Amino acid sequence: MTDHAKYLNAARRVITQEAAALYVLSEQLGESFSQAVELLLNAKGRVIVSGMGKSGHIARKIAATFASTGTPAHFVHPAEASHGDLGMMTRGDVVLVLSNSGETPELADLVAYTRRFGIPMIGVASKPQSTLLQRADVSIVLPDLGEACGTGVVPTTSTTMTLALGDALAVALMEVRDFTPENFREFHPGGKLGARLSKVSDLMHTAAAIPLVHAESPMSETLLVISQKGFGVVGVTDDKNCLIGIVTDGDLRRHMTGLLEHSAGEVMTARPATIGPNALAEEAVALMNDRKITCLFAVDPVGSGEVAGFLHIHDCLRAGIV
Repeated sequence: MTDHAKYLNAARRVITQEAAALYVLSEQLGESFSQAVELLLNAKGRVIVSGMGKSGHIARKIAATFASTGTPAHFVHPAEASHGDLGMMTRGDVVLVLSNSGETPELADLVAYTRRFGIPMIGVASKPQSTLLQRADVSIVLPDLGEACGTGVVPTTSTTMTLALGDALAVALMEVRDFTPENFREFHPGGKLGARLSKVSDLMHTAAAIPLVHAESPMSETLLVISQKGFGVVGVTDDKNCLIGIVTDGDLRRHMTGLLEHSAGEVMTARPATIGPNALAEEAVALMNDRKITCLFAVDPVGSGEVAGFLHIHDCLRAGIV
């Protein structure tokens, strides 16, 4: 067997074993999971997530996932908790403690603090009789399936199950709260995900920046507005500032003969494609690609209302929406 084959065999064995463990975890979840969701849902304060070593890394990720999906949360390092950070936990909080063995010594002060001050605690471990699960208000037992490393000592399967359990808790809370993509963007405005969830109103040009002329405006004035605004197009409105058409480069070429003798309303293309300001910018890009156009006017309500803004494909590209 070549070295490459050995590498692939090891990788597939680990992934297969961890996938099987996740299935067992899913089948094993029961009343304690529901109790944990209820406890987290009813927290008056924050969710404090803690763990030591590899469990600590998983705890940080779970806390971040909670925080970005509508459940205020932060991570507290158990060793730092013993040196002053216990004060970060108060009545009204709920504490989620992770430990595969349930006997991690660094957790002792943190666990004792929750018991002393009546702070609800959810324990996650693989040993039902462990100190952590015996003292927790809600105990979630992970399947004790052994690690995927082959030696049984490197946290692999156990951390994968704990991470998945944290995701399951976060998503269950999201669904109860009807957490939407728009809510997610409020907590995650940066990066690719934030860009994908941007609304048209976040990117569009407004007020004086919108290229607009009245239908009766002479083409000499219309050309001046096109040049000043710099978008290569101009929207045409009626007396109520409702969009009725658009003048593009193609319209100018089609009316080249005697162009300056016309009004904007005579040259325009009627009923242009529009979008609502509350639509996702990603939807606007899809519409522009479908229509093979480079800009959209935002109107509210869509198709018949007053002009609210103007969106160019370059605005979407600059925001990272492609």
